[in-house]
Amino acid sequence: MSIASAFDLARDFADRIHGVGPVSTSRFFGGVALKADGVQFGFVMKGSLYLRVDSEGRAAFEAMGTLPFQYSSRAEKVTVTSYYEVPAEVMDDPDTLSLWAVRAHAAAPKPKRGAAKQALPRNVRDSA
Repeated sequence: MSIASAFDLARDFADRIHGVGPVSTSRFFGGVALKADGVQFGFVMKGSLYLRVDSEGRAAFEAMGTLPFQYSSRAEKVTVTSYYEVPAEVMDDPDTLSLWAVRAHAAAPKPKRGAAKQALPRNVRDSA
């Protein structure tokens, strides 16, 4: 799947998701990220939608028979258990997709805002 096709698919999902605020898309490795309020809660990769999960969401996705995101590195197959593939019956129903997206958004780590900047050491001059 081309990146243009992945963007088209991600935008289609973004248009159908409600309840998390406006959903934006951006390039994410070989796919497209779905974000709301600066929080990435899902992505489209190789024609599939993956949503962020917590332990409760993971159990629900596993009960539906879906698998976590996997990719192959040079040395091994890597499994990312924080994102699960969304089953067709969820993707096909905008209300259910939105419900799962809200759960994924809640499970995603939030960006740290207003974090205090650490003071940098000052150059100390020798007084002569």
